[in-house]
Amino acid sequence: MMNKKQTLRVSYQNQNSWREIQSFLPQGYQLTDATMPKEECWTWRENQIHLDVYRNPSAKAKVILFHGVGTNGRQMTTIIGKPLAADGFEVIALDMPLYGETAVSRNMTVTFSDWVACGNDYVSYELSRDDRPVFLYGLSAGGMETYFVAAKNRKVKGIIGMTFLDQREKTVRMTTAKNWFWGTFGTALAALSCHMGLSKFKMKMGVCAKMNTLCNDEKALKAMLKDKTSAGNKVNMKFLSDYMTYIPEVEPEDFDVCPILLTQPENDGWTPEFLSDIVLDKIKKTAVKKVKLRNGSHYPIEAEALEDLHQYILEFIIENLE
Repeated sequence: MMNKKQTLRVSYQNQNSWREIQSFLPQGYQLTDATMPKEECWTWRENQIHLDVYRNPSAKAKVILFHGVGTNGRQMTTIIGKPLAADGFEVIALDMPLYGETAVSRNMTVTFSDWVACGNDYVSYELSRDDRPVFLYGLSAGGMETYFVAAKNRKVKGIIGMTFLDQREKTVRMTTAKNWFWGTFGTALAALSCHMGLSKFKMKMGVCAKMNTLCNDEKALKAMLKDKTSAGNKVNMKFLSDYMTYIPEVEPEDFDVCPILLTQPENDGWTPEFLSDIVLDKIKKTAVKKVKLRNGSHYPIEAEALEDLHQYILEFIIENLE
């Protein structure tokens, strides 16, 4: 089988970075022994994909969480997974290959297309278990990944993104890159590196992207940047090249799969709303709603932002279950 549960090989129990990062969240969002997710391992293309899960056979819907290039699945669990599980939903947070506690096959050079394929296959896996509706939530690059997966799978009930970024757009590249040099030449340099046989060469995402704007709390940001499983991670040139040029199964003008919710942090210093508008304003064949998270960082740790995030997602899911 390409995708099945296996015995857990790695665990957040042996990692302290997430504990330090969650200490900056409001008390109610911090995991305790009583609210800790179960950890599962799902085999996909010889990779051991780590899952944080809140299984609930009586839940009316499942919510699958995707992180971005500066976060991991456990960080999704704390800000939104735990609250949604408390609402009675079944929630699963994936660690995509190269991030979190997922163990990557030595035979694989991970690309962004692999992330989309992994997300798509996992949605199909959950739908094969039962027919309960599936919603997707994604933060940062994970937001656009929800779109890519929905376009590919076409069986998703709704998608929610912290941002929706089409890196093929020059405005997006110039705004999200670390500086003018990376915004102007980064895509070409990544492609050239691959042509020169340097596909596997790894570089910290913080070198080319505005990782310094991930969170507006300096102490929290410092904790995230030193975490090698999230903001302090390295990715290969092939991943970068593919991420910057990925072509979706369906372009926004023709997207009609499911409704979309943008949860835009009010004080996002990395991806302002006009970048998501480039994608969302082209979508006319399904409902699109945009909301603001009060005082929120790109990775929101602020109480008002997290309260808004939870409430808007809850309302969106309930509305689209009817």
